[in-house]
Amino acid sequence: MNKYDEIQKLADQRGLFFPSAEIHSALSGFWDFGPLGANVRRKIIEFWRKEIVRKTDGIEIEGCTIMPKNTFLASGHLDSFVDPVVQCKKCHKIYRADSLIEDIIKKKVPENLKTEEFDKLIKDNSISCPDCKGELDKTKKFNMMIGLSIGPLSKECNAYLRPETCQSIFTAFQKIYKTSRISLPIGIAQVGRVYRNEISPRQSLIRLREITQLELEVFFNPKKAYVPEYKNYEDYEIMIKINESTNPIKIKKAVKNGVISNELIAYYLAVLQEFFEKCGFKKDSMRFRYLKDDEKAFYSKETFDFEVLTSIGWLELVACNYRTDFDLKSHSKFSGVDLAVFEDEGKFFPHVFELSAGLDRIFYAIIENSLGERDGKPVLKLPYFLSSLDVVVLPLVKKGGIYEKALEIYNILKKDFDTKIDEKGSIGKRYLIYDQLGVPLAITVDYDSLKNDDVTIRDRDTTKQIRIKIKDLKEVLRSFFEGKKIFNI
Repeated sequence: MNKYDEIQKLADQRGLFFPSAEIHSALSGFWDFGPLGANVRRKIIEFWRKEIVRKTDGIEIEGCTIMPKNTFLASGHLDSFVDPVVQCKKCHKIYRADSLIEDIIKKKVPENLKTEEFDKLIKDNSISCPDCKGELDKTKKFNMMIGLSIGPLSKECNAYLRPETCQSIFTAFQKIYKTSRISLPIGIAQVGRVYRNEISPRQSLIRLREITQLELEVFFNPKKAYVPEYKNYEDYEIMIKINESTNPIKIKKAVKNGVISNELIAYYLAVLQEFFEKCGFKKDSMRFRYLKDDEKAFYSKETFDFEVLTSIGWLELVACNYRTDFDLKSHSKFSGVDLAVFEDEGKFFPHVFELSAGLDRIFYAIIENSLGERDGKPVLKLPYFLSSLDVVVLPLVKKGGIYEKALEIYNILKKDFDTKIDEKGSIGKRYLIYDQLGVPLAITVDYDSLKNDDVTIRDRDTTKQIRIKIKDLKEVLRSFFEGKKIFNI
């Protein structure tokens, strides 16, 4: 069984994630997260806030998921937010053209090719319907926006579920700029749901119709594309793939050689890679893939897709786009509201550098990267700050006052640590379950605990155990989560 299949099995067994409304024949592309899966996601978000937003002096907003039609006329989504689709003439099944061709020829196919270019690739490679082998029709462009009719008298689509979180940042920019009392550069972040009418959702969390995004839009003066913190990262190496070659390069050299257009962008790329290193990824399993003109979005001057290597291949987690002044100019022109700023003795439209991350893919990638094995059973060796729980309290048995003592300890810990108590099944089985869920510490309460007022703490990764007095428990746990060694035996 490969890692992808192992994770699907583990997720189902332990309730990490599962199809939404499964009892009602769930729609594809929508997933729910159980209590411990949701905990991991929340911790990824908080770590993103700490290491990406607060670290770079960013600020965060929360925008509506429904936006008026004019927003997407101005942004270009109603014309350009499209995927190429092809339909079988015989069974009428619809496929995403680029994905279908990639599966056959085993090469990357840019999604923004012209329809006739897709048709030529299909013809040249004799591609037919994978299901019934029927002939494929001509390629068409399909808009993935999900439209809505808002208001009791409205009969036409006058609003859309947002397909990305950034548009509410752009439309609110003037208000945020004037009220935040911060000069450029300003990093404006947002965490939220977005919706895309994906043609063929597949591979569980990899291609969805409802997505959670972690977004950071950095507004800056293009004549002063610099942040003071850059000097702390000048010698930091990032992995960049250009054409077929992936190499480490110090960001100061990348800027000097024109691989990265300015120091501000280089700084944010370094901070992003560092975030994923702290999440447990090794440098040789990460890369920034430089996109060619026929691959990147029409609004982007420079694009790096941050990817990690997984069992299903290189997986894009973050789109890093230099959007120039396209967005503010477009919204300004369409709305009639001047979104230019006056700074540094001049008036101009700020340029934007974007880090647009998909939480669902990050969640999957971190789970897979943390997946290990002990005695033929899966173990999630998650970084402790991303684990589903900090600690689980396990009474050896449920009689003789042991459960009551365990409950007392649970109540002592639960306000300071993510804690759960579990008395069901044998102690060995419970150790296995919480190792599989990535919980770093297990506290066992036994008969000696009643006599000596102490407990056993067990380490997930080494299975080592130590006895600790209950009165010292909080201090020992804090030491562990601060990175200090407590298992010195």
